[in-house]
Amino acid sequence: MLVTLIGCQSATAPRQRADPEPAARELVDLRDRVTDYTTTFDADGDYTPPDAGQRERLARGVGRLLDGEPRAAERELARIGLGVTRLTDTASGRRYDEVAAKGGGSAAHWGRLYLNADAALRWNAQVPHPVSDRDTESLGLRLLEENPGGALVLAGAHRRAGEGGAADVAHREDSAFHTVVLELQKRGVPGVQLHGFTNDSDDRPYDAIVSTGAAESAPAEVVAMADRMDTDGLRVCRAWSARCPLEGTTNVQGRAAQRQHTTFVHVELAPPARDGRDAEEAADALAGLLTAWAGQ
Repeated sequence: MLVTLIGCQSATAPRQRADPEPAARELVDLRDRVTDYTTTFDADGDYTPPDAGQRERLARGVGRLLDGEPRAAERELARIGLGVTRLTDTASGRRYDEVAAKGGGSAAHWGRLYLNADAALRWNAQVPHPVSDRDTESLGLRLLEENPGGALVLAGAHRRAGEGGAADVAHREDSAFHTVVLELQKRGVPGVQLHGFTNDSDDRPYDAIVSTGAAESAPAEVVAMADRMDTDGLRVCRAWSARCPLEGTTNVQGRAAQRQHTTFVHVELAPPARDGRDAEEAADALAGLLTAWAGQ
C-alpha cells in the first residue's frame, strides 16, 4: 500500500483548500503509526498491484488532495478502499494528511502517502523498499518530521513480496507508489528517493552513491548535498561525474521525472549512513537539499 504525507498544492504555491480539511481526524504518534505499518512487511507476504482502473482513481484522488480538495479526494479514494485522515502528531503537534487503506485486502499493501498540512508542499521523499532497504523508512520519516513543506511516499510491501518482482516498485509502473509519485512530478515537486546497499564488495567502496536517475547532470543543490557529505567524511560516488554502481538509471520514477522535467535524486546509502556512525551526517546533508528546494 502507499502512503503519502502532503503539505501544499505545488512546488511554487501553498495549497489552497476548497474544502476546509479531511473529515476524518486522529491524534497519533506519527512514528509509531508508520513503524506499526512497516513491521508487518515480509518477503513472503502477499502483494497484488492495483489494476489500471484503480490506479486511475488513485491518481484522481491524490490529485484532488494535492490541489486542495480533501473532501473530493476522500470520495474518489473511498471507491478503491482508501481514505484521507488528518493526523496530529502527539510528539510535535504538527499536522499531516494521510492517504491509507481503510481496511485489509490488496489495498493495505499499496502503500501510504503523508503530506505536511501546515506548510506549502516543496519536496517529497520516496521510500520504495522499506524494511528490505533497512532503515530507509525511518530516514524518510525523519526528513518529513524535521523539515517543513514535505511529503513522504511509502511503499506498502517488502520488495520481494508477491510474485515476479511485482512489489519492487522502483522498477514497476503498475504500482500505487509510482502513481502517487507521478502526481507529484506533474506538479513540479522535486523528489529524493532513498535506498540502502551493503558495501561488502570491492565495487562498492562508498558510503553514499548519489545520482539523478536517468538524467546525466545534477542541479547545483544536488552537487552541494554530495559535497557536504564528502566534507563530513562520507565517501561519495557522484554518478554525473564518475562511473558508479547502483546509479538508478533504470528506476522508473527517475525516468518519469526526466519526461516531466522534474528534479529526481536517487540516493544509495551504506548501513553506517542509515543507522550508524555516519547517519547524522547523511541526514543533515539530505536536510540541506530539502531546505534548498523549500527556498526555491
